[in-house]
Amino acid sequence: MIGTGPLTRAEVVAVARHGVEVRLSEAAVSALAASRARVDALAAQADGIYGVSTGFGALASRSIPAGERARLQRSLIRSHAAGNGALVEPEVVRGLMLLRIATLAKGYSGVHPATAQAYVDLLNSGLIPVVHEYGSLGCSGDLAPLAHCALVLIGEGEVLDAGRRRPAAEALAARGLTPVVLAEKEGLALINGTDGMLAQLVLALADLESLLDAADLAAALSVEGQLATDKVFAADLMALRPQVGQAASAANLRHLLAGSPIVASHRVGDGVVQDAYSLRCSPQVHGSLRDAVDFATTIAERELAAAIDNPSVLDDGRVSSHGNFHGAPLAHVLDFLAIGIADVASISERRTDRFLDAHRNRGLPPFLADDPGIDSGLMIAQYTQAGITSRLKQLAAPASVDSIPSSAMQEDHVSMGWNAARKLRQAVDGLARVLAIEILTAARGIDLRSPLQPGRATGAAIAVLREQVDGPGPDRFLAPDIEAAYQLLTSGALVAAAYAVIEEGNPA
Repeated sequence: MIGTGPLTRAEVVAVARHGVEVRLSEAAVSALAASRARVDALAAQADGIYGVSTGFGALASRSIPAGERARLQRSLIRSHAAGNGALVEPEVVRGLMLLRIATLAKGYSGVHPATAQAYVDLLNSGLIPVVHEYGSLGCSGDLAPLAHCALVLIGEGEVLDAGRRRPAAEALAARGLTPVVLAEKEGLALINGTDGMLAQLVLALADLESLLDAADLAAALSVEGQLATDKVFAADLMALRPQVGQAASAANLRHLLAGSPIVASHRVGDGVVQDAYSLRCSPQVHGSLRDAVDFATTIAERELAAAIDNPSVLDDGRVSSHGNFHGAPLAHVLDFLAIGIADVASISERRTDRFLDAHRNRGLPPFLADDPGIDSGLMIAQYTQAGITSRLKQLAAPASVDSIPSSAMQEDHVSMGWNAARKLRQAVDGLARVLAIEILTAARGIDLRSPLQPGRATGAAIAVLREQVDGPGPDRFLAPDIEAAYQLLTSGALVAAAYAVIEEGNPA
């Protein structure tokens, strides 16, 4: 149900990723009608009002007569649908469509209720407007991506229909949907928002919530497999530095390692004074990304409560221009998350590398190979992981520090938030692949410690992995093992198995 209040992050994910349908509340329809009545009253006035009876951007000085305004709105959508490149993922397109509807429903954009309903019908139809990778500067919102969606609404452009690309007019007719004829203000209201950036942020946050627990699981497996200590994760040590994310990650590590026979086997007299930073400092690094996620969540939830448009139709009848469409608040946290992801991937790669070096892995065979020299073991899995990690470091370079002026210098500072969001999607996927390779490696290392056994929680995760990935042995085609570990990680199966043991309350 889309009302006049904010959507939740869970609702965005449900609609964007899982195909849940939507409808407008009665309050939203009333707000839309009241807002449109104000625009109709202003449209009858002789004075030029931006977005209602003038051109746009650097062309706003031209007053447009009433008879030409429908053409003005149509021309706006056509000209702004200038995206290029690869197609944007359907879940992102559905997310940005939902968020645009949610802004319209708040009653500050001045569109007809029928126009908003037509957008709802398009979203519910399952048709996916063709939106391209390139086109948004993240200021004046995500103009080009949203314009491609609006183009479909007026019966033009292209859609994906069950994965097949086809003309929008043809697909709409097949669904019994009628193209919309846009009135004053409506074209601008359909494209002036941060919806693409926000949709991608919300989806990334949903993925990171699971990946952060997976990072702690990977570290716990590495602690066991490399005969490291869990003492450094003690609650009283964490209290000396009251960082929230660090404390949460350390608590996860304590629970995951509780009762581990491997950890207990060398607790006294193993001659190791300190573990390497990549093991000892896991909660500090993982926790910092947790804190970044918490901050980004705050920004996302504020944006979900916002009505992003320009100009806005206010309750007192004014139509006022402003800068609320600027993507800086989102762009900054999108970049912030990419930086944290790169660092978590970096420490994961270092933990993995230690397993493969016979000088540092405390008695395991080189590269965890079955017959070193004949077999290469997991040598090249680490290469793959290192390549991804290097790519994540490149993606961590912030997009939001860049700005390229546009619209004849009228839009002379832009956020580049769309680019930041596109980078973040790649980074989230890369982190999952890096962690999957660490888990694959650590599980083999633990198996090679037999007869020593892991703790119940980590052992449960290994058991799920072993359902699809065989344990140590001669070299085999490795790519399917890595992909299987990745799928188990991203599905949540590995984390669920481990944390189910913790939730039993007695992991020992």
